[in-house]
Amino acid sequence: MKLLITGFDPFGGEKINPAWEAVKGLPDNIDGVEVIKLQIPTVFKKSAQKLYENIDAVKPDVVICVGQAGGRYEFCVERVAINLDDGRIPDNEGYQPIDVKVFEDGENAYFTNLPIKAMVEEVKKAGVPAAVSNTAGTYVCNHIMYSLLYYINKNNLNIKGGFIHVPYITEQVLDKKNTPYMDLKTITKGLEASIKAIKNYEADIKVSGGKEF
Repeated sequence: MKLLITGFDPFGGEKINPAWEAVKGLPDNIDGVEVIKLQIPTVFKKSAQKLYENIDAVKPDVVICVGQAGGRYEFCVERVAINLDDGRIPDNEGYQPIDVKVFEDGENAYFTNLPIKAMVEEVKKAGVPAAVSNTAGTYVCNHIMYSLLYYINKNNLNIKGGFIHVPYITEQVLDKKNTPYMDLKTITKGLEASIKAIKNYEADIKVSGGKEF
């Protein structure tokens, strides 16, 4: 199995992005799964273009995109992406779309085809707080998840794809009182457990995963 995993560069005034830092910390091989790491820009459109180029070059079996969700406590595996860009802040090139479709010819939403509940259970077994999330937001994280699933759908690709949101890491909350955070090594451990679950579960498991954020 070949897995492409992406993390964003820092945005919103932060000097570091825990998503990319955690991705960088992954081994190149996890239980026989080849892990290819890619940093993508926190920029609408351009992030998807870079992702597509690498999907075409690498031809992975699985693609996981990882992003920062400052303020969340858990390691969150996303269920669905919606066809909407609505930036709460400008991206890293100053673009701030308001109520714009990601793709005019796309579905209203696409659901991940990853075994998300199995992933969450395996992450929790590894000692990492985790949950299924039912909203990826409307910023670049949702944009890249939607763009990934759109690309898989439109091109009839035999690829599993989805998105994981991770909390701030310790050094990001030194001046953010009462803000949840997670140790970087813990996030990387969660990613490893997620990848093992994807390898081991062809179909998802049936457990409750209806938590709201």
